[in-house]
Amino acid sequence: MRLQNKVAIITGAGGDLGRGMALRLSEEGAGVMVNDKNLQRAQETVRLVVENGGRAISHGADITRAVEVKEMVDQVLKEWGQIDILVNNAGDIRDALLQNMTDEDWDFVIDLSLKGSFVCARAIAPYMIERRYGKIVNISSLAYKGNFGQSNYVSAKAGVVGLTQALGLELARYNINVNCVAPGLIDTPKTATLDSKVRERLIQKTPLRRMGDIKDIANAVLFLVSDESKYITRQIIHVSGGMEGF
Repeated sequence: MRLQNKVAIITGAGGDLGRGMALRLSEEGAGVMVNDKNLQRAQETVRLVVENGGRAISHGADITRAVEVKEMVDQVLKEWGQIDILVNNAGDIRDALLQNMTDEDWDFVIDLSLKGSFVCARAIAPYMIERRYGKIVNISSLAYKGNFGQSNYVSAKAGVVGLTQALGLELARYNINVNCVAPGLIDTPKTATLDSKVRERLIQKTPLRRMGDIKDIANAVLFLVSDESKYITRQIIHVSGGMEGF
């Protein structure tokens, strides 16, 4: 029970990766705030956590809106009185070639992944600073190195890497660790929709010659939010089977 008596907020935890993180952290004793704008999906994650013997609550905050994030933070503090862990996981894609990408496509992806991570970190950091303890993990993607037809997503995920570096410097003096996980090719319902030839090409680019599992990401996050990693900060961990770019 590495996270006994700890409290975590996980954004985008109605989705597949976030749900896996919520389940894994709760298995280790954490109380989990399951955030997702799709509240129905968030509540489903809560149900699964509770059925598994864990503690969880949900909130449908739009993480790009500071007032809604504050409401979520207030709910966590009312329920559990502390916040130890923040996992900035929420993100989505709207792929298009540069000449076809709209302002709306760009703003949506940048705001959700990058601005959302900033807004949540800004809201939660004061409580971590007060207690001189905290773990922040930002979820990027190997796409931060560049990918075809994803200039918005690549920019957002590269920004998340930069945010990790900056916050890690600012918050280290308060004993707050800030790290980043960059997944490679992970077996999720989304990747299942990839063209079979594209999927096989990506597998062949992966030295381990297979896709990763959602638990691989959840276990990396667990390590980074546990005290086993207390001397690790400002790092980008590739959970990618050795792949170094798409």
